[in-house]
Amino acid sequence: MHDSGSSVVLVTTAYLEPDGEVDRLLREAGFRTVFARPADRGTTDGALPAAVARAGASGVVAGTDAFTAEVLRASPGLRVVARCGAGYDNVDVAAATRLGIAVTHTPGANRQSVAEHVLGLMVSCARGIPQSVADVRAGGWSQPSGRELAGATLGVVGLGSIGRTVARLGAALGMRVVGHDPHLDPAFLEETGVVALPLHEVLAEADFVTLHLALDVSTRHLIDGAALRRMRRGAYLINTARGGIVDEEALADALADRLLAGAALDVTEHEPLPPDSRLRAFGNVLVTGHIAGATAQARSRSSLSAARQVIDVLSGRPPAHLVNPGYADERAEVR
Repeated sequence: MHDSGSSVVLVTTAYLEPDGEVDRLLREAGFRTVFARPADRGTTDGALPAAVARAGASGVVAGTDAFTAEVLRASPGLRVVARCGAGYDNVDVAAATRLGIAVTHTPGANRQSVAEHVLGLMVSCARGIPQSVADVRAGGWSQPSGRELAGATLGVVGLGSIGRTVARLGAALGMRVVGHDPHLDPAFLEETGVVALPLHEVLAEADFVTLHLALDVSTRHLIDGAALRRMRRGAYLINTARGGIVDEEALADALADRLLAGAALDVTEHEPLPPDSRLRAFGNVLVTGHIAGATAQARSRSSLSAARQVIDVLSGRPPAHLVNPGYADERAEVR
């Protein structure tokens, strides 16, 4: 059990504020809360470790900041880092495990929001909506031909929670849906009619390829020059997963060679998108600022789930979505 008089939970998630629902939940459970300042977040050297140490944090409700080994060691009493979101590639899980620190995440909390954003990006690509808005604002009134999504082939790479939701939305619009995933759910395929194919066939057949994968050593630059050349000419690439899955230099080359009709990215390898990124030069590239999961509903579900998992770990209960079960063994050895 935790000592409510001394246990501190540090909140680094940028969109959470004092006296919000997460703050109230943690305080009602008996914890003291500390909210990281804007200067504590981001890439400033030493800022986040200092914030963790200054708070003497036992738990963290974490956003997208990099929780390196240095950050994790900053508070000797740190026991849990709960990531608001499905991805946890910003946390050094191996270091956390060695230090006996639980790492949790919130899979599924933002699946509807991300899937709807994918749909919005697909429609924007197919109909050139952002370009038309910009043209009218500049005084023009051009009317280029777009294309309907009905009858087009949607390729979903990664049929997890979000990918399955995107596939259902595509099918509801009358799209033919093909998908690739190392771990397929036969019941889902039978129910939806999604056709499972090897990755290279998905790339070759799809008019729209949408990525829904975790970022790890096996998926970094999965969509490289060779993969982009396999895509059908005139197709669109959509990425709302992690920027590192796509080789952006190779993507810029493919766009320059007009191998693709365009791309829509909500995530990039380096965020924000660097001013000198070649992708900025292409009018057929849409980039949004990692907002696919940024709805009030998804943020509420995700942050409350993260906070509950912090409470569970610090209270001696198993959390709902533990990333590193081996942390408990390491912690027992340390103790």
